[in-house]
Amino acid sequence: MAISDIRFKQLGYAALNVTDLTRSATFYQTIVGLSREDDPQAGCIYLRCSDKHHDIVLTQAAEPGLKRLGWEMESSAALEAVRIHFEEVGIEMSAVSSEEAASLGIEEAFRATEPTTGCTFEFYIAMRRASSPWEPTHTKIARLGHVVLNSTDHAATERFLLEHLNFRVSDRIEGIVTFMRCFPNPYHHSLGVGIGPVNALNHVNFMVTDLDDVGKGNNRMKQNKVPIVFGLGKHPPSESVFLYYLDPDGMTIEYSFGMEEFPEVAPREPRKMAPNLSSIDYWGGMPDPAFAKVGKLEPLQSVQRR
Repeated sequence: MAISDIRFKQLGYAALNVTDLTRSATFYQTIVGLSREDDPQAGCIYLRCSDKHHDIVLTQAAEPGLKRLGWEMESSAALEAVRIHFEEVGIEMSAVSSEEAASLGIEEAFRATEPTTGCTFEFYIAMRRASSPWEPTHTKIARLGHVVLNSTDHAATERFLLEHLNFRVSDRIEGIVTFMRCFPNPYHHSLGVGIGPVNALNHVNFMVTDLDDVGKGNNRMKQNKVPIVFGLGKHPPSESVFLYYLDPDGMTIEYSFGMEEFPEVAPREPRKMAPNLSSIDYWGGMPDPAFAKVGKLEPLQSVQRR
C-alpha cells in the first residue's frame, strides 16, 4: 500500500487527563456545552457534541494534559494502510483490546507514538452512534474542530505528518505554527503544529454553528469567572472568529466560528504568513501569558508489536 492509501475521515476525539474528574465533567457540560454519554469505564467520562458516542474523554490523572488523539479513518483499508506503513518504517503499535474498544464505541483500533512530539495517536474505524441524538444546550457546537500541539522540533513534526500520515499543509505562519488537515477531510486544519519550548498540548477547539455562540460564550465565561486568555478575535489563516479560555486545570479551550474548506482535488497552495501577531488576529489582540501553558503529553504505555 502507498502513503496515498492513508485516508482520514476526521479528527475523531481527544482524550484529556484532568485532576478532578467531577469538577471537569461539570465544567465541560455546563460551561462548554457538551453532553455526557452514559457508558461508564472506571476513571473515565465520555462527553459529546455530536451524534457520535463521544468527542471528548476525560480521564482522572495526577497531571492535566493530553492523553491521546483519536483519528477516525475513512475505511478498513485506510486503517490497514497506516498499520502496514508503520510496520515498514519501524514504528511500534499497541493494539486496543476488544474490551476497551467496546467501551470507546469503536471497532478495530491501534495506538502509536508520534515520534517527534511523543503524542499518542489512536487510529480506528467506525465509532458507534450515541444512545440518543445530540441536542445543544446553550451553545450550538458543530463538532470537535481541531487540536494544536507544540513541538520542540516543528520541522520534524510537520515532515512526519506529511511523509508518513498523508496530512496536507493549509497555511504556515512562519516560525510560529503550521495548520494541517488530515487528508481528505476538507477543513482548513484538524491539527496545528506550533513551536514551543516543550512538546505539549497547545489547545483544543470546538467549532460552533453561529457567530452569536462565540459572543454569548464570551459573556458566559465572564459571568462564571472563567479566565479568557485570547479574544474575541479573528484568525487570518482560517478566517474564523475565536475565543480562548481555560478549563479548571488551566488547559486552553477554544470556540471558533467559520473555517475554509478545501477540495480533495486541485486545492490552493499553502500560504506563508509573516511571523507576527497580525497574522494571528486581524483585530490586534494578544494572548494572555496563561495561554497554552498547561497540557502535558502522556506517553503511550505498554507498546507491543501487532
